[in-house]
Amino acid sequence: MLVIHDGRLLHRWPVSTARDGKITQNGTFAPEVFVRQHYSRLYDGAPMPWSIFYSGHYAIHGTDHNDKRGSVASAGCVPLQPDNAEILYNLTRETGLGNTRIVIQD
Repeated sequence: MLVIHDGRLLHRWPVSTARDGKITQNGTFAPEVFVRQHYSRLYDGAPMPWSIFYSGHYAIHGTDHNDKRGSVASAGCVPLQPDNAEILYNLTRETGLGNTRIVIQD
């Protein structure tokens, strides 16, 4: 993941994308909802700290599954190391929903 703010690259972080049978949607999205500590209703209450939801139930969020970061391992969301997810969450909230774009591409 590249985090760009005001034309400057601020961060470059490894993420996971969808494993076989799941989809991480490509496209440009606006954040829809911020949730400090979400628990998945689809995946047995899995913790999703620092969630930035876009496109319905898809989110960028923190996870403790560090061994899978950088691989195809998620159910479709874009999981980050929790500290990085917190940084992104706070930056996105400061920047505002209308001034933030999430771009997901292969």
